[in-house]
Amino acid sequence: MEPTPLTAAPPPAAAREPITCHVLDLSTGRPAASVAVSLTLLRPFGPSAPLTAVTSSDGRVNQWNGEAGSSLSEIFANLQEHDGGQMVWSLKFDTGAYFGIDRTFFPEVEVKFFVDANSGHYHVPLLLGPWSFTTYRGS
Repeated sequence: MEPTPLTAAPPPAAAREPITCHVLDLSTGRPAASVAVSLTLLRPFGPSAPLTAVTSSDGRVNQWNGEAGSSLSEIFANLQEHDGGQMVWSLKFDTGAYFGIDRTFFPEVEVKFFVDANSGHYHVPLLLGPWSFTTYRGS
């Protein structure tokens, strides 16, 4: 019996951001692509400079862009060490640009939420229509 050749292990997956979001357009029943989103730490030490992103074709934000040298993972790590990890964050979705200013009641949707840096990943889906929205803590 011949030995099975060894194969290289696949590269490790990129680490998941501690906070992600997802936007679903209820008027079309599809993901909302190209929605500008900002993420800001409000407490403690806030407000911070916002991290920004644009939803992908499947309506998701999995990576945030920040000022040079600041990443969401680093913010979480620093707060775990210095403040016990209790935070309040704000997600702002530019719904006016997505729907068009004359076609929505909400120029922007802001969702503020508590985060414990020691409690893992936070996923915040936004179910969005031109005249209403709802959100919840996803997984």
